[in-house]
Amino acid sequence: MSRTASYHKMLRSIQDFQHNIALILEAQAHEAARSRHWVCNHLDSSHYMNHYEQVRRTGEIHNQLLEVINGLTRMEQALAKNLQALLIEPEPAVPEATGGGMENYGDMMSLGGTNDVSG
Repeated sequence: MSRTASYHKMLRSIQDFQHNIALILEAQAHEAARSRHWVCNHLDSSHYMNHYEQVRRTGEIHNQLLEVINGLTRMEQALAKNLQALLIEPEPAVPEATGGGMENYGDMMSLGGTNDVSG
């Protein structure tokens, strides 16, 4: 398998993975909307012993949502690093022992020696 075909296969896998993540997030958003609707319509201050319990429970739910978002963010950052590694071409190394790379300039820097063609 050629390098290009390997990259294409890796990109296709990343695309499929991202699509599956999108489906999971869509399902979670739908479930969160259903939960929000239920909580807003069924839970009020009469369901808790005191205000402290209500705030504590709300904080627990909030922390769970933050953990989910944090986990998804870390996963997406890891995928982005892998994709970046695939897409960025490595720069060719410049050998320093050849005079600092001046050989690429050819006769632009001619000092009038034997290479001068004015003759």
